[in-house]
This record gives sequence, C-alpha cells and structure tokens, in this order.
Amino acid sequence: MTTELAILRLVRDDLARVEQKMQAMGEGAYRPLAEAFLHLIGSGGKRLRPALALAAYALFANQASEKVVSLAAAVETLHNATLVHDDLIDGSLLRRGSVTLNATWGKGATVLAGDYLFARAAGFAAETENIRVVQLFADTLRTICEGELRQLFSTHQWRQEKEAYYPRIFAKTASLFASATRSGAILGHASVEQEQALNNYGYHLGMAFQIVDDILDYAGDEAVLGKPVGGDLRQGIVTLPFFYFLQSHPAPEGVLARLEAGDRAGNGMADVVAQVRASAAISQAMDEARDFAARAKANLASFPANAHRTALHDLADFVVARDI
Repeated sequence: MTTELAILRLVRDDLARVEQKMQAMGEGAYRPLAEAFLHLIGSGGKRLRPALALAAYALFANQASEKVVSLAAAVETLHNATLVHDDLIDGSLLRRGSVTLNATWGKGATVLAGDYLFARAAGFAAETENIRVVQLFADTLRTICEGELRQLFSTHQWRQEKEAYYPRIFAKTASLFASATRSGAILGHASVEQEQALNNYGYHLGMAFQIVDDILDYAGDEAVLGKPVGGDLRQGIVTLPFFYFLQSHPAPEGVLARLEAGDRAGNGMADVVAQVRASAAISQAMDEARDFAARAKANLASFPANAHRTALHDLADFVVARDI
C-alpha cells in the first residue's frame, strides 16, 4: 500500500513521541545493546500496535497523555522483544530486509537482549501507574510465551486438529492487539461495555491479521515477503490454509505420509506448498479472515462517529486486503 494508513496519519504526532521514548532507551545502556535496539526499531514496521493503543484512547480523550504514550511504547517494545526471540527460535537471519540480532550475536546474548527489552517494556507499562494495565501487560506476556511453546511443541504434528490453530494465533498475535486496544480504553476511562468492545475489536482484528499473514506465507509475492513462500510448512508449522487444503484433498493420507516421511527440504515440500497455493484453501482461509475483520468492525458500532472510529474501521479492511 503506497498511501499512509488513516490510523497512522491521525496519531502521527503521538507516534513520534512514542518513537522518542523508545529511542531514549539507548541512553545509559550498555553500548552494544543500545546500538542493537536502535537498529531494531529503525528497521521498519508500521507501528500498528502502538497506533491501536493511541487510537483506542483517542475515542475518549482529545489529547494523548504521557501515560498513554508510555502504554504505546510498552506495546511496541514488547512486540520487538518477541521478534528478537522469534528470530532466534526460527534461526532467521533477516527480518524486513535487515540482518537480525540472531545473525550477528550468539544465542545466549540474543536471549539476554530479548529479556532486556521485555524488562524495558514492563517499565513503560509501569509508567501508566494503572494496576489494571500492568496486570493486563503481564497476562499478555504470559499468553505470548505459552503460545510460542504451543507452537514449538506442535511442529511437524501434521495430524493435529484445526481447533488447535485458533488459540495458537490468539496467543501469538491477537492477544497483543486486544491488550493494546483494551489498555487504551482503560486509560481513557471507558465504561465496562466500551472497554469490552475495544478488547473484542483488537481480538478479532488480530485474528484476521495473523490468518492473512499465514495466507501470505503460501500465496504472497516473494519479493514483497523478502523470503521464500512456504516457510511455515518447511518449519513444520501447520496453519489455516493447510488445514483447508487437507480437508478438501481427495487423498489426504498421501499428503500426510509424504510430510511424515520427512521430505521437508526437497521438491516434495515445494510441491505441497505449490498445491496449497493453487487450491481453494487460500480463498477459504481468506473468507475466515474477512469474517474476523467484519466482527472487529461490528464492535465499533456503539462508538460515536469520528475520525478515529473510521480509521479503526478502515484498518480492519486494510488487514484483509494487503498484498493478496
């Protein structure tokens, strides 16, 4: 997408404050750590998660407080911490076209760098001086960690049930989206009903976002992705397009036998990826993503019409239209 998203345009000045806050983390830190983090936050990313926190808060307040800026910094720093650990777990050497910390540091140092970012994110969350936000932050971090373990322990389990997919992507992605929007509502002194609506919006948006990510792993443009398609399957991660592909395949046992035989690096794996890409599984998964996006938008109906509500509404449309 070449034009700036409305949500990012609306909170641009406040995102600049968030950026300054995160950049200041390097001050007084161990120099290699400071340089690594500045490289990490400067390597791209749309800042959707902090923008969600700011936009949710803006539904109730005209001006972003320092506390909500701290919240947004906490959300983005937590996200970056998970990326550091994800790259280590996956053995990724590139992210968004930039060299990962995992590629330049040893495993032990990379783990500690991720831990350091988790600690700084917790410090930002504490700056909100809101015990409910701090508790929600802790719960979200626990959920993310549990989700990563679920994924690690389920790799190459080709016969797992489709129902196992949804809690996994909630933990991996949607939990932080929901935490961002709900925390913004809490700091904005939303009613119980409004807080729940924004929590639900973030949940459904995050689920749609991750399903589309999983679709792009099969159907995306490799030049845009910056990596070969089919990476999830090659790592033994079963996602929604594969579940739909297997469900409609005339000989699913043959596909499963092939995968269980361990043909993960050769032409056999590439052939399965190509079959999924060419199948109706892609459109079926997209239908689910659109359904989640529609439910996200439905949770905004009770809020007064304004620019921020419109931006949140349009973001759900963007999530299911990106680079398909």
